[in-house]
Amino acid sequence: MNELIRMEGICKNFYGVRALNSVHFDLRAGEVHALMGENGAGKSTLMKILAGIYQKDSGEIFFENVPVSITDSRSAQKLGISMIHQELNLMNHLSAAQNIFIGREARRAGGLLLDEKSQNEQARELFSLLKLNLEPTVKMGDLVVAKQQMVEIAKAISFKSRVLIMDEPTAALNDTEINELFKIIRQLRSEGVGIIYISHRMDELKQIADRVTVMRDGHVIDTLDVPTVSTDEIIKLMVGRSLAAEKIVPRPFNPDNETVRTRDGWPAGIQRNIDRA
Repeated sequence: MNELIRMEGICKNFYGVRALNSVHFDLRAGEVHALMGENGAGKSTLMKILAGIYQKDSGEIFFENVPVSITDSRSAQKLGISMIHQELNLMNHLSAAQNIFIGREARRAGGLLLDEKSQNEQARELFSLLKLNLEPTVKMGDLVVAKQQMVEIAKAISFKSRVLIMDEPTAALNDTEINELFKIIRQLRSEGVGIIYISHRMDELKQIADRVTVMRDGHVIDTLDVPTVSTDEIIKLMVGRSLAAEKIVPRPFNPDNETVRTRDGWPAGIQRNIDRA
């Protein structure tokens, strides 16, 4: 597969704190590359740099082996890089089509009046491409979260995106909705779109990802092929130790040991606070 994105030696500080330390990451056309790590590992920071939301302090980004400068989200979108955030950025009072084309609305000859009919037709074509049963005129506020997310994907595709970053896309979805999302991801992958998939859910890896990169404390620990790696190995890379090797030794129960002391039915500390109030 052809390489779409290569990030080399990416560093980022926030107020003197090193969030990313010489990070390397790559994405191929037509693959789903999962990005995993505990909270604070640097996953979202790295992807926000790629999407133009943050600016790197040092390092280089290559798009199809050509060095590029991504200064803001607009320059990322011009390259074909879009990010779908965990918190959806939608206008609930507007229609699906209006959300997709907000800021770049279709206009009639002369450029003064909006061409809602043309805009709705373009949105319908996008929904058809993604095999979505949605009406362009439906209000976003009337859609469930899963359908709102599909509209966000359609919006990303409308920018001719070749790189799609998904940040915890299944966090608010049920199993049926996750299956629908995975169908769309597989379809996009088959069309050569490279997808970066940020997740904490181990069970999703085997279903959707081709490779996985594990981050810890602002470093890339390793990149592995999903079919050949076990869940235990990924967890070990994420936390820096083998959880299976840790044994929990229960304390023997002694009914004579005092655990909580209460007064008038309240734990003593709480009662003292009540007395002070």
